[in-house]
Amino acid sequence: MFIKFLWWWIAATFRSREDHQKQIQLEEACKSGLAPAEFDEDGKEINPHIPRFISSPPCCGAMTHVAKECMERARKVDKSIAADEKKETFETAERDYERKRDRWEGFDVSTYARVVKVYEARDHARMKYLKEQKLKKLEKGDQNDEGAAIDESEDDLRLDEAKVDEMKQMDFAKVEKRVRTTGGGSRGTVRNLRIREDTAKYLLNLDVNSAHYDPKTRSMREDPLPESDPNEKFYLGDNHYRNSGQALEVKELNNNAREAFDKGQDVHMLAGPSQVELLHKNFKVMKEKSMSQWKKTIIEKYNYVALKDPLPRELLLGQSERQILYDRAGRIIKGEEALFPRSKDEEDI
Repeated sequence: MFIKFLWWWIAATFRSREDHQKQIQLEEACKSGLAPAEFDEDGKEINPHIPRFISSPPCCGAMTHVAKECMERARKVDKSIAADEKKETFETAERDYERKRDRWEGFDVSTYARVVKVYEARDHARMKYLKEQKLKKLEKGDQNDEGAAIDESEDDLRLDEAKVDEMKQMDFAKVEKRVRTTGGGSRGTVRNLRIREDTAKYLLNLDVNSAHYDPKTRSMREDPLPESDPNEKFYLGDNHYRNSGQALEVKELNNNAREAFDKGQDVHMLAGPSQVELLHKNFKVMKEKSMSQWKKTIIEKYNYVALKDPLPRELLLGQSERQILYDRAGRIIKGEEALFPRSKDEEDI
């Protein structure tokens, strides 16, 4: 089958110089109104002010439709080579009820490989960026601790690889983490389970009257060893963790959401946590601005001298051997005597 019309790029390439110059002169004459406008296949006038490459869409070699009716995106050269148009034909006689309503019928599995390549490229770029950041930290670090820093960076990269690899990660994925045990720096699987090297919380104190352990919820509210040194204990009770760390931030968010709801705002911590967090963040920013403005106005109004002229170091760090003793009423018992004001009268001279 022969080609009926030359493609637009071939026609423009093989045009002689004289023909090309005549075409340019004709286009200029049409734009200025000296020559009549050209007509398309439907008999409509072609606007001479529209560029030729916009009026005729390029990169369409399909034989089932005209080039101007092409609605597909142009493919790259030598990339994803396929037929111009693919028409699915199904035998309606052999199709049952479920097959007629199958939404995945005719789906080409090979097309999903492009999506996989995109995510693989993203993960590869992310790992490359993380390695570059680790190398920069190692270069800025101390040269004496270079070996320890390299080991820690490798551990962090392993953790990042475990997080990135979402296809292989299951419910009880293996995430390695250092734990405080008698062996020192051992590794174990961390999820919702206790590590084998750790002593169970209900075995820390076998006294019957010690902290209560609830086996159903696996919780121990109180400290099982309250007499021991807190710096040497690994477990301080569940109430300790509820009043430390990010638990205090969650409590602050709950209180802020409750106060905002009482004042008429439609917010809820469980229904819209992002909205509550954004509201709390804006509240903190506005509070800091108002406090700084209030402090500035107070200083300007009362002219706080301590900020302008600080006390000399001789007065702040000065020492003396004078000792003064006072009683409970504030009277001087021993030391310097109280100085009474002297007047200009004769009896005080």
